[in-house]
Amino acid sequence: MASPFSVSVLAIALLLGVASAYDLESLESIKFGYTGAEGPDSWGSLSPHFSACSSGKLQSPVNILKNETVSNRNLKPLTRAYKPANATLVNNGFNIGIHYEQNVGVLLVDGKNYTLKQMHWHCPSEHQINGEQFAAELHLVHQDNDGNFAVVGILYSYGNADPFVSKLKTSLDKLANEQCGSDEEAHVALGTIDTKQIRKNSRKYYRYMGSLTTPPCSENVIWNILGKVRTISKEQVEALEAPLDSVCKKNARPPQQLNGRNIELYDETGDD
Repeated sequence: MASPFSVSVLAIALLLGVASAYDLESLESIKFGYTGAEGPDSWGSLSPHFSACSSGKLQSPVNILKNETVSNRNLKPLTRAYKPANATLVNNGFNIGIHYEQNVGVLLVDGKNYTLKQMHWHCPSEHQINGEQFAAELHLVHQDNDGNFAVVGILYSYGNADPFVSKLKTSLDKLANEQCGSDEEAHVALGTIDTKQIRKNSRKYYRYMGSLTTPPCSENVIWNILGKVRTISKEQVEALEAPLDSVCKKNARPPQQLNGRNIELYDETGDD
């Protein structure tokens, strides 16, 4: 892989409905990365479709300051009702993700259902807490019937191996050895995947309105960052980084300005 995979930018744009048929050919050529001229500071100038990356006021990720969060008693627990389903491990050049071939279940956010579409990892974490950046962050991306997004973010510090990532070791090794062109994705079939290790109900989380953390940085995404920090081994982080493009192995967008936004706190027991 010599460059970030533009085909995934096209896929995101189509999913969000931000590209017309006339624009598709130009979108296929857009590349972005995490260093140099195609790094996060330049995303907004790479394409008119990416303008929100520089001009948006509700951008993600953010640094969560605990003593500035706002407790909200009206928030409800995040109920994640996932079920085993066939899935594919995908390397799009800028992150490693799991895509599902069928409905794997829903996230219930304030009484509204959002269907799980995919999950992917960032190493190191994109969100920070009190200025601390963690070893990794898992994003579970959900979408409702109207096309709105809700994302659950799970933070990981270095420590014991994560049980879910452990299940992917052989497939991650295969992905690292997969050869593909610069305009392609690499795929490894996973068969049936059970997400029981990551689908527990949440007793503490942070909520705010933000954006996608990769171009086109579309806004009005409901972010839910779980309060419980889990552990992941150094070897697992290296396995998640190994297949990525050289300018995307450290694929964390820097924290963005809050611009007056509140970060709400749901805390059922004081400990997740």
